[in-house]
Amino acid sequence: MRSLSQVLPLAAFAFAFPALLFGQDSSSSVPTAVEAATAPVVDNAATPASPPVVSTNETTSESGETAAAALPDPLVAPLEEPPVPVDLIAGGEAPTPTESVVVNLINRLVERGVLTEGDAAELVSQAQRDAAIASQNASVAALVAADAAMASEEDIVVTHIPEPVKDRLREEIRDEIRDEILAELPVMEDTHFELAESGKEAVMGDLEPAPSWQKNLRFFGDLRLRYDSTRFPEGNDNTGSFPDFNRINTGSPFDVAGFEFSPQLNVDEDRRRFRMRARAGVHADLGEGFMIGFRGATGNDHSPVSTNQTYGGNFGKYDLWIDQAFLRWDGAIGSTAASVSAGRFENPFFRTTNLMWDNDVMFDGLSVTVTPEFSDRVGGFFTAGAFPIYNSSFNFPNNDPDKFESADRYLYGAQGGVDLVMGRHVEGKFALGYHDFDNVQARLSDPYVPLTSNDAGSTDELRPPFAQKGNTYTPLRNITPDPLNGFGTSNQYQYFGLASDFEILSYNGRVDLNFWEPYQISLLGEYAMNVGYEESEIAPVAVNNRGPVPTGGGPGQFEGGNTAWNFEVQFGKPVFEKRGDWHASLAYRFVESDALLDAFTDSDFGLGGTNIEGFTIGASMALHPRINMELRWMGANEIAGPPLKSDIIMLDLNAKF
Repeated sequence: MRSLSQVLPLAAFAFAFPALLFGQDSSSSVPTAVEAATAPVVDNAATPASPPVVSTNETTSESGETAAAALPDPLVAPLEEPPVPVDLIAGGEAPTPTESVVVNLINRLVERGVLTEGDAAELVSQAQRDAAIASQNASVAALVAADAAMASEEDIVVTHIPEPVKDRLREEIRDEIRDEILAELPVMEDTHFELAESGKEAVMGDLEPAPSWQKNLRFFGDLRLRYDSTRFPEGNDNTGSFPDFNRINTGSPFDVAGFEFSPQLNVDEDRRRFRMRARAGVHADLGEGFMIGFRGATGNDHSPVSTNQTYGGNFGKYDLWIDQAFLRWDGAIGSTAASVSAGRFENPFFRTTNLMWDNDVMFDGLSVTVTPEFSDRVGGFFTAGAFPIYNSSFNFPNNDPDKFESADRYLYGAQGGVDLVMGRHVEGKFALGYHDFDNVQARLSDPYVPLTSNDAGSTDELRPPFAQKGNTYTPLRNITPDPLNGFGTSNQYQYFGLASDFEILSYNGRVDLNFWEPYQISLLGEYAMNVGYEESEIAPVAVNNRGPVPTGGGPGQFEGGNTAWNFEVQFGKPVFEKRGDWHASLAYRFVESDALLDAFTDSDFGLGGTNIEGFTIGASMALHPRINMELRWMGANEIAGPPLKSDIIMLDLNAKF
């Protein structure tokens, strides 16, 4: 239903229109109460003289009666209102009737009894408010018109923006900036969510400052779900030619004079496994270039080359290992950028493939890296470090009051290289490194007669704490023939150590061709040589990596070697940015038995280790900027010793945050 204030103006106009149209008298001989209330009070003494008015809406006779409005003088042109821009007129409200016309209509309606004086007073008040608004709009329009008339071509006209629109724009801009900041910075502000009154819409509440310690933290992690299938073709030697030296050396010594097989590797039965790798960590910025980092990872055991956890543990819980824990400083020495890391951290050396180092290998110790810039197109880098590999048991041997000397092992490494921009679409990186694995070579113990498997030899601590397969081994214990051991026919409890020393020169190179952006072709190569290898010393004592037994008996000829190389071609998007991005690769590697320490090489190809060669074909595709799927096939053959082949297929689903 319409209100009185809405109905009365319409009624007033309806009754007044016939009178105006047919020339009926529009005034009364006696002024109404409304006119008396609304007539302006003029102070002649205070008001200065005004110029004569050419035309007015109404005049007053000597008797005080209101007369009809006088016509304008045709000899004097009416004053023109300042021009109003078309845009302003189109966008504004309809013109409002002048106050005097409305008042006249209301007075006539009161005279004729259509309206009461109370209703008339309410309508007059409304007319005054409308007239004030119209006057204000006219003033603004005049100012805008005057500015527009004086504006030059270079001037900028700013349209008035209502306050509600301004408030809405401010809110939208604030929300956009807040969302962008929260998306780019992992931890910036602590937010909370409130439930709207309707109970159906969750809205973000006001941002509250996060604690200062929280602003300096960055959390990260990844998850890999894997299916792998290992197939052994026909023809592999399953007569006991592949001892599992890692199991022997990490357990009780093996009696080589006994009637049991030593622990053996699987070389003839196909296997399928579902596996998982989960890692999560945090980096904390301490200020002035210092930071600390921690990361935990899954894993079946404490192997340095794998964080895979195999499913199928009777729904039991899985172990979580400390994978990283380090302190790092990033800064400059003079004008050269530098970085120092201490603790347990990622591999500090540049590498193009996983020939020498598995991707999961973390380094314990201290490393220093400097990266000088020689020019816009040439940069350099140098890394050096010392890393403990093994620390002797403090009470070794446990069951002997006379302790043996320590057999601590260290890696001392250094690498230098260059970073080159060789053209608009060609970049390269090359490095030469030297890695000395100190005190890893086996030595015979002092002569002794072990009466039980618990009787330790003086060099037992030189056996590798972890191994895969491929390196050449030799006995560690110098067991003296004695009547107590049947002159060497019983109680021959033995451990095994590495027959070769390991001082490795490594060359790494990478060339990126960006002629087909966003796609890239990359050529990667790695070559390694063990310069500490002495075949003349190894061949007489080696217990594996030998050829067929000769017709006349005796051990076969030693077939080990000391070189390794890997060449790989990659094509596709180097970094996945959106769904559908893809990447493919083809690689071939050749790794002789003692070119590298088998404990730290790639654990996937050929089931890990050295003494192996073959191809790898892989392809991956992004399902999401942070999720991808990868498929690989690896075909491997044994180089030295009895025949061993394997075909491995791995399907990975990777996600990270």
